[in-house]
Amino acid sequence: MDWNDNDEQRAFREQVRTVIAERLPARYRTLAEHAHEGERQWEFDRKADDPEAREAAAEWAAALSERGWVAPHWPTEYGGGGMTVAEQFVFRQEMAEASAPAVGGSGVSLLGPTLIVHGTDEQKAKYLPPILAGERVWAQGYSEPGAGSDLASVATRAVRDGDEYVVNGQKIWTSGAHAADSIFALTRTDPDAPKHRGISFLLIEDIHAPGITVRPLVNLNDKHYFNETFFEDVRVPASNLVGEENRGWYVGMTLLDFERSNIGGAVGARRTLRALMAHATSGDAPGMTQLGAGPRRAALAERWIETEVMFQYSFRIVSMQQAGLIPNYEASTAKLFNSELVQRLALTGTRVFGLHSNNGDESTAAGGFARAYLAAVPATIRGGTSEVQRNIIATRGLGLPRG
Repeated sequence: MDWNDNDEQRAFREQVRTVIAERLPARYRTLAEHAHEGERQWEFDRKADDPEAREAAAEWAAALSERGWVAPHWPTEYGGGGMTVAEQFVFRQEMAEASAPAVGGSGVSLLGPTLIVHGTDEQKAKYLPPILAGERVWAQGYSEPGAGSDLASVATRAVRDGDEYVVNGQKIWTSGAHAADSIFALTRTDPDAPKHRGISFLLIEDIHAPGITVRPLVNLNDKHYFNETFFEDVRVPASNLVGEENRGWYVGMTLLDFERSNIGGAVGARRTLRALMAHATSGDAPGMTQLGAGPRRAALAERWIETEVMFQYSFRIVSMQQAGLIPNYEASTAKLFNSELVQRLALTGTRVFGLHSNNGDESTAAGGFARAYLAAVPATIRGGTSEVQRNIIATRGLGLPRG
């Protein structure tokens, strides 16, 4: 299989590289050199107290918006890039190589495609333009304390009261909710129906409305990224129902974003590994001499092979999409492999630096890899646990019976 670009893809790749080189704010270049987290940095910057951060967010949003690149996978009739699968792949690969942040968050990746398929004309006209302009950021209200991998068990209630729904309940792991303007949520509208059939998809325009409380969840790295969100008698106009009542499960599962290849993960892993190898060969990684350098070199070689495997997974999936096929267990394989690779790579980094990794100072390379290891802990949980991915691979890929 030839994974090389054809002439059109090569020209488009050069175009993307030129835009990144000329328009990506210096702030994001600096963050890319030091940060192990930060893929959602744009969302935090747009409302930051720091004027430089706000300016960088506005500049980058404008640069992408000018070309319809805020939503590369949306049709052009809705203001998107209308990119082919191959162009999306190239675009995401180059963005990942430069650590350039995406713009729009869940509004672009999840809500927009859902509204394009299931929304009314009024909903599309009202909500899509502010998402593309970077003026309104949406958080995703799916997971709950008792409904994570088993998402269809959501218990947050939405009771119809005239022209409104009254929402009560709790969501958890709501990424970036503290920096969002709005939230879309799966809610239980028929508690007596089978769990997949009593769910409705609601748009809650103001995440700061009376009755909504967003509380921070601090992770192992002492970072605030996730939140828990509480709803107490929150009133939502019935016109904010997307699709049919009690059919929200099927609305919520709509995903037109074909970023299932996880090329960003492959690029990020290779970039991290290159940085680690540079430290290992420069003599500033004490762990290379402790307990013998041989095992450390072997581990680095294994990680290099694994990142190459991850690239091959990515290319395979995008080739399926180009052929009009929908990756199923293949996407689960890529997700599972990448999430476990991220953990192994971070652990290898801590071992290369030895006991120096214990300092936890993220401004140092050693501390940075220690922080990266802590950040990698949820990689095998978020986006579908490794257990769920293995079940999909077993049943849909290998044809094994359900246990």
